[in-house]
Amino acid sequence: MQEPVTTRFDSLAGFGAQLRACLAAARARIDLFDPDCAVFALGATDVDAALRAFLKGGGVLRVAMHTPAHIERHFPRFQRLLRDYSHGVACRATPRALHGLTDSFCIVDDVHVLRRFHSDHMRGEAAFASPGAVDLPRHRFDAIWEESAVTLQPTTTGL
Repeated sequence: MQEPVTTRFDSLAGFGAQLRACLAAARARIDLFDPDCAVFALGATDVDAALRAFLKGGGVLRVAMHTPAHIERHFPRFQRLLRDYSHGVACRATPRALHGLTDSFCIVDDVHVLRRFHSDHMRGEAAFASPGAVDLPRHRFDAIWEESAVTLQPTTTGL
């Protein structure tokens, strides 16, 4: 069993390194929440490769956001990933009533979490092998997911 490790970061580079560590640790499920998912680098080549390997192995990716506009404009690789692995990827947009939520997090297999305390800042922490650190983000994500509507369909008809 892995020892719990918590790492703090305060830069985009630090966040990016911890995101890649989370993706490398993922086996079954990744849940992401961010207002626009811009900092999650879903269009980067290495992130795309990591997500494809994860999904090819049977993993499930769920992404919740306020608006998909940034992904639609800037992440064509992610849109191809969504088309190629539509059975393992789901995206939802929050209703206007939840647009005040400003945190940002990535939960991996209910034991690892990457959190930014506010989506306007890069300050946050990554906790690995720490199920206790996942509890609050897990409850928040589940509530956000329940209230959100499907977005970013793999085809124009949603099929």
